[in-house]
Amino acid sequence: MKKLTGIILFFGIITNIFAQNASVEKSVTSIQTGVLGIWVNNESRLTNRLALRSEAGLATVAEDIIYILTPSLSVEPRYYYNIDSRQAMNKPTEHNCGNFWALNVRYFPDWKVFGALEKSTIMDQINIIPKWGIRRPLGQHFNYEAGLGLGVKHIFRKKYGYSEDKNDAAIDIHLRVGYTF
Repeated sequence: MKKLTGIILFFGIITNIFAQNASVEKSVTSIQTGVLGIWVNNESRLTNRLALRSEAGLATVAEDIIYILTPSLSVEPRYYYNIDSRQAMNKPTEHNCGNFWALNVRYFPDWKVFGALEKSTIMDQINIIPKWGIRRPLGQHFNYEAGLGLGVKHIFRKKYGYSEDKNDAAIDIHLRVGYTF
């Protein structure tokens, strides 16, 4: 009986020593592209399951009936809620692969844009969109990401001569392929 207790205690200690708690990575930098643009981003760990994603890129925005390619800057806290279960099932979690909830705050500045018309422009606006998404690996450094969210956008129209700013619904549907450095 003493031998059995000793063996169980030994394996219990060894298991605790070598057990790895699932966690988002300290820092993940990648470049991603999709149908609607190209972005460079970095995710920095805040807690074991929470990362702060900062991103800059060129995004396509619908303005009336014209699609315009414009700069975008965003900050997005992401909560990876299934890191533990993915690790328990021996599924990859490297480069923060998992399912997440996020709050995307994206700013579209009134900078030079690329569009169908020579004088294409977009008014300063900010989008705040809660969303759900996934990130999965495609080999060692490549990944794909998909997400869906519904929120609000605030267009700063007063500075363009309008009497008031405008709030409108905003949808974020993204499908991206990326390379992680």
